Amino acid sequence: MLNALVSIQIIPQTPAGADIIPYVDSAIQLIIDSGLAYRVSPLETTMEGELEQCLAVVRQMNEALLASGCPAIISQVKTYCPAPAGALYQLTEKYDA
Repeated sequence: MLNALVSIQIIPQTPAGADIIPYVDSAIQLIIDSGLAYRVSPLETTMEGELEQCLAVVRQMNEALLASGCPAIISQVKTYCPAPAGALYQLTEKYDA
C-alpha cells in the first residue's frame, strides 16, 4: 500500500484528425469514475491513491482511447511516492484562490 501522486498528460492521435478534447475528456472521466482523489489542471491531471491503482487507471485510459479508434497515444506520466496522505491538496493549497 504505497500512496502516490500520479500525474498524466494524455495526448491521443485522433481518428481522421478529429478534435482532441472529447477524447481527453473521456480519459479524464475514467479518473473520475475510479473514485481516486484527483485534480484536473490545464495540461495534466493528478491522481492520489495506491500506486498500483493509479497506474491501472493510466492503463485503462490508454486502452479506452485505443478502443475508441485512436491510432496512437502519448502518455506523459509523473509519479511521487511515497506521498503523504492528502498530498494532492496539501502541496498546492497555498496557491488556491
